Amino acid sequence: MVSFDDEPLVLVDSNDQEVGFLDKASAHEGKGTLHRAFSIFVFNANGELLLQQRAPGKRLWPGYWSNTCCSHPRRGETLDNAIHRRLKEELGLACPLEYLFKFEYHAQFDADGAEHELCRVYAGRSDDAPTVNVNEISGLRYISPDALDAEMAAKPEAFTPWFKIEWERIRREHAHVFAPVSKG
Repeated sequence: MVSFDDEPLVLVDSNDQEVGFLDKASAHEGKGTLHRAFSIFVFNANGELLLQQRAPGKRLWPGYWSNTCCSHPRRGETLDNAIHRRLKEELGLACPLEYLFKFEYHAQFDADGAEHELCRVYAGRSDDAPTVNVNEISGLRYISPDALDAEMAAKPEAFTPWFKIEWERIRREHAHVFAPVSKG
């Protein structure tokens, strides 16, 4: 296990100022409490995104397809350390990551749980073979941007809410992160 219900999350206000700490389970109860988070998108040289299917044991959005990796920085941990730690823990990958943007969102899963996050989004490139942490991930696949757009349009309910928001903005404002790498 790399994630624990009693792990303290960093609570923030809408300006990203720390206002306290709360265990992960409590931060996601009810309508959720605003906390710091991050999402990572890893593309291969062909510009295909590595998608993960969330493990069935996840409290929120189990079995849904989502971006490569997402999590929370730990108390006292820098964002830079957190993003590289989590990518390694979930997928055994290490690659340079570029900061793209930050946004706040709220998504209600059911009456008992929600996400309410101030989320930083990063992108990177790797052609290394991922090693799946089965406690976090039940499936992986690469998909082209156009195929992902078509799948999201046909079955939006199969994807996590934060991923849909992030992907739309990446497509609109950050096309360089998924442009195929020229050979030669």
